Amino acid sequence: QVQLVESGGGLVQPGGSLTLSCTASGFDFSNYPMTWVRQAPGKGLEAVAEINKYGSSAWYNAFVDRRFAIYRDNANNTLYLQMNSLRTEDTAVYYCARPTAPGNGNHWSDYDLRGQGTQVTVSS
Repeated sequence: QVQLVESGGGLVQPGGSLTLSCTASGFDFSNYPMTWVRQAPGKGLEAVAEINKYGSSAWYNAFVDRRFAIYRDNANNTLYLQMNSLRTEDTAVYYCARPTAPGNGNHWSDYDLRGQGTQVTVSS
């Protein structure tokens, strides 16, 4: 079964850290770039970070401001997003997604596979 399963979300105080994980199955994970996207209540989809299939190159949205790191373990079919210095505005559902082409899109049509999402809430 082709799927992505995220984990690692939760409630954290401002300034705290979380690491999200996404385990892929049913396809050749090492042959695809992967993206973390997020959607806050009442807001549109935002691409957060994207990594090439080798794990050697990454793109980050400007709002990340060097607080997050995307990386991958192709041997274990897992994508990660390490998030530090979290802000209240980072509150959203975070999804890992497989882009139809590299390009960090902000529409669901830019992705052909996504997980169920994991909630990240940043609040004091």
